[in-house]
Amino acid sequence: MNSPQQSLEDLQHIKKMMERSSRFISLSGLSGIAAGICALAGAWFASQKINCWVKGDCQLSHLIDSGGLQLMNELFWIATLTFVAAFVLAFLFTFLRSKKTGTPMWGGSTLRLLWNTAVPLIAGAVFLFRMLQMGQYDLIAPGCLIFYGLALINGSKYTLGEIKYLGYGNLLLGIINLWFVGYGLHFWAMGFGVLHIVYGIVMWNKYERKAKS
Repeated sequence: MNSPQQSLEDLQHIKKMMERSSRFISLSGLSGIAAGICALAGAWFASQKINCWVKGDCQLSHLIDSGGLQLMNELFWIATLTFVAAFVLAFLFTFLRSKKTGTPMWGGSTLRLLWNTAVPLIAGAVFLFRMLQMGQYDLIAPGCLIFYGLALINGSKYTLGEIKYLGYGNLLLGIINLWFVGYGLHFWAMGFGVLHIVYGIVMWNKYERKAKS
């Protein structure tokens, strides 16, 4: 007859197997850190472009001559490159952790995670694109934070539960930013940059550091 200790170990093993089948647990804390660093770098480059346009003392005089349209184009490409860099690094670190733990990256849990995060993100992208067409630039930063936070909260039930706190943080920052629209870039850097780095460090210490020791 099995001892209570053996029965407890069996239950824990069954629990881990069920978690592996229903949740995507290969997210790496280093992915969050890398994404946060990319966001801070992107925010810094964006701030340099904006300061150049506001002061009117930069060499890119065409930014001013075009009434700010060229500035928006520059900021768009900075945001695009920042997203691509963050995505590639996040995918790389997650792939390496998945390979190390022997957990497959693609499966039913991955598809459920992608779908539940994609729906709020796509809806937000359409909404923000329409706002850009209407010239409502001040609300773009809080809108990004709000929809991103909702996407993380919605997808958290299919991955590590701690990610919902990152979602709550971004959602809260986005709501606060609605009343401080002049500081959109600062809130953007705080949400996509600082919060991601803090989240990544916490997750790395909780899951990956123990695995190495």
